[in-house]
Amino acid sequence: MSDFNKLKEFINLAKEEGVAELKYENDDHKFYVSFASSQTIVSHSPSPMAAVRTEQESTVVAQASAPAGNFHEITSPFVGTYYSSPAPGKPEFVKVGDRVSKGQTLCILEAMKIMNEIESDIDGEIVEITATNESLVEFGQVLFRIKA
Repeated sequence: MSDFNKLKEFINLAKEEGVAELKYENDDHKFYVSFASSQTIVSHSPSPMAAVRTEQESTVVAQASAPAGNFHEITSPFVGTYYSSPAPGKPEFVKVGDRVSKGQTLCILEAMKIMNEIESDIDGEIVEITATNESLVEFGQVLFRIKA
């Protein structure tokens, strides 16, 4: 069974049981789900004993939060590790001052060993990048501020 299927089963169990939060841990995985707010927060980390590393790529269009001032904010759609470039030693996807287009990749967020490209949902200019390369970001954390 894939990690994703295990995670889906885990979330469904928590919802069915009506619990506020649920944790599960074995030799290979740790899962944590919280239903404390109207949005579900999911966290997963492989245990230190998990030696197999598989990487897949997917694309996620980040959800934008309410603008701060006149800026459009791109937020993290989940907990993960932020990468500013496609690979170590490669140029960053975007820098402050860059013009971006709707659908353009801004960064990669790694979650559950899956590399997710985060895309802009508007055209504009990057005025702030709030995360640093290889840092952990939280669900809903502002990653970019864009001047439309």
